[in-house]
This record gives sequence, structure tokens and C-alpha cells, in this order.
Amino acid sequence: MAKSVPDFRSFLDETLAVELLRGAVARESITGNEANFVGYLDEQMSARRLAPVWEEFLPGRPNIFGKRAGSGGGKNLLFIGHTDTVHVDGWREHWQGDQREDPFGGAIIDGEIWGRGTGDLKAGICTSLAALDLIDKAGIKLKGDVSFAFIGDEESGEEGTGVSAGIDHLTKSPKFLAAHKPDFAVYVEPTQLQVFPAQMGFFIADISIKGKTAYFGVPEQGTDALKASHQVMHEIWTLSEQVGKAAHHDLVGEAFILITKIEGGGYIAVPGDCKLSLICKVLPGQSLDEAVAALEAAIGRGIADTGCSFEISYPAGRDHKFGGSPTDIDRSNPAIDQLSQALDGAMPDRGVINGAPYWSEAPFLIDRLGCPTVYCAPGNIANCHTLEERVSINEYLAGITAFAEFIAHYCGVDE
Repeated sequence: MAKSVPDFRSFLDETLAVELLRGAVARESITGNEANFVGYLDEQMSARRLAPVWEEFLPGRPNIFGKRAGSGGGKNLLFIGHTDTVHVDGWREHWQGDQREDPFGGAIIDGEIWGRGTGDLKAGICTSLAALDLIDKAGIKLKGDVSFAFIGDEESGEEGTGVSAGIDHLTKSPKFLAAHKPDFAVYVEPTQLQVFPAQMGFFIADISIKGKTAYFGVPEQGTDALKASHQVMHEIWTLSEQVGKAAHHDLVGEAFILITKIEGGGYIAVPGDCKLSLICKVLPGQSLDEAVAALEAAIGRGIADTGCSFEISYPAGRDHKFGGSPTDIDRSNPAIDQLSQALDGAMPDRGVINGAPYWSEAPFLIDRLGCPTVYCAPGNIANCHTLEERVSINEYLAGITAFAEFIAHYCGVDE
């Protein structure tokens, strides 16, 4: 590198950084209403000379992307995150009379910013944008390019949404790919400033078991779907134990199948229908197709000789028709170590290499674009999607300085 990288903390305006995030939280963007937040991002990206471009992935629902072009001779670094949040049902009732009552108020309490979207994942988006401010204040000219892409439809809490329509469109967009095809990407899902180069895969299955109802006094005339469902669940739980023992991933752990819901019963009658829902965790290196086949075989064993039939649907297709693929990029990539060191220097005990205990949209970048992608941002996934969503200000500010240092190292600095 031709020029040394300064201590970016001296360039950080903490008040402006906090207001950037509070302004983002104030723009309600529950899935389907991404445009409300994209308008704010347009203002912020324009102010940072990123020449933002809007593209609708569905009518009235835009993605936005832009770039700070370098002088040449460096790589393209992409920061990417989703603009939508989950709903706020019950938030105001839970916090009535408290300064946290407004889910979009960005209340500051005990060094934390509260509100929907703080951790998931507006803190990450604002961290990446604010990092560019430090690059500018330090007078640094980059060799490589820094791209930003903020996409909708990642969250799955609203009916008919959350199928990754935004990133699906982005990774097929000629305009994006012509100017922004990345060499490395940071997807700003909350990691508490750890670096996640690996993530679990998943699929959700809704199982409908069909029997025949009958009056309770003559149960022999019916076919009990609820009884059959118990046999099916036994087989599923047995399969879950087997897959858990069969393999272990050093960052992601063991696979499992979790039955999340059961519905069935009749009014003083033999239950003629029963429904089950489950989610299956799949490890990097494992096949979603094979995991689905194993599940269907287990259901077939459970329902054998019961007289019932079954149907299965897979409602959460993302990059794969059944669900979301697991990922694990090459950890020898020097960008991972650069990012880890920058984080550790900004805040003690951060920058740890770990695995994502969730699924997000990295496979679209890794598999479609051949772009190594990690998750990294402030925020704790444990409080996201809850009535206690919040992010530590200190962690957020540390993330800004760490991202600035990483940008400078990865993209290279001109004289």
C-alpha cells in the first residue's frame, strides 16, 4: 500500500453517526414498504457522491445501488443489506407509556438505540455509509471501487412477501452487474461485529395428513389423521437425531429438524385432517434436495399402514426451490483476515470468525456471481424480530471505524 492508513476514530463525528441511524429507523419499511426507506437512502447516498440508481424489483418496491469509483488498480468491494423489516405488531402495546413506545422513534436508553430495524439491519447499512465519511475526512483516495446495494423483500413475516425478490432481481440486473460486479461482499446482517463466512441452509415444510372423519361412537368408520400424525412425528424426530449425529460443521454446528406447529382434531369425532409444520437446518456441504428426500421418506414410513395420505408444500423457496442454501466460503481469503483484524482493533473481542445461526441472502452472491461473501455488522440477532430490538451505540461506532479501515486496506490507497 502506497499510503499508511490513519486512526479513523479521530475523524468520527459520533453525534452525526447516531443521527444517521435514528433517521433510518424513523423511515418505517416493513416488508412491502421499502420505498419509504429507499428515499432516505437516496438522500444519504447522493450526499456521499454515490450516484444512486433505483430499480423496481416489483411494482412500487425498489432496490437502490451506487458506487464510489476508485482511481483504478484496485478491487470492487460491495456492502449490501436489505431495506425491509419485520412487523411491529404488539410493540406499542408492550411499551405503552415508555419512551420506547414508538417503534420508529429511535429512543436512546443506556447507550442503546431502540426500534424496529435497528439491528436488523439498518445499523449495518448506516455503518457502511458512515465508514465512507471517515475515508473522505481522512483525505484518502481509493484505488478500488466501493459499491453499495440495498435491496428489499428479505424478511418473510408478511403474507405473500419475503421470497428474496429484491436480491434475485439485483443479481440479474444488467445495470448493476455492468458497473458493480463485486470481488468481495459484506452483507450487513447483525453479527455483533463478528465475521461469519459460513451459514446454515434451511427449508420449511407444511405437511397435510388426510384421513376420514367419523362420529366418535363409531370410530371404526373413520381413519384417524391425528393418530397417524403422531407416527409421522416419531419418524421425523428419529430422523432429526440421525442427521444431528451424522455430521458436524465447525462454525454452524449440527443439523436438525424442528416441528414448529401441529393442528388437528374433530368435534366429538375422529379427526379427519391434521397439519404439521417444520423447519430443517442443513449444513454447508449438504444438499437441500437430499435433505428433502430424507424427510419425505420418513413421512412415508410414518404414514404407512395408517390408511391416510399426505401432501407437502415448501413455502419458503429462496435461492433454491425448497428453501435457502448453506454456504461456507474459502476462509483463506485475505479479505476475511483484514476485516477481522480491523474489527478487533476497533473493539475488544470482536472480529471473531464464526458461523451464522440464521439464513440470509449470501448464496445469491456466492453462487450466482462467484463473489465471496461474509456477514458482518453491529447488532445482536437474539433481539431482532422481537419487542426489544436495539443496538449498542458503542458497537455501532466501533463498526464504522472498522469498516473504514477495512475499505482502505481492501481497496488500496493512492498517494
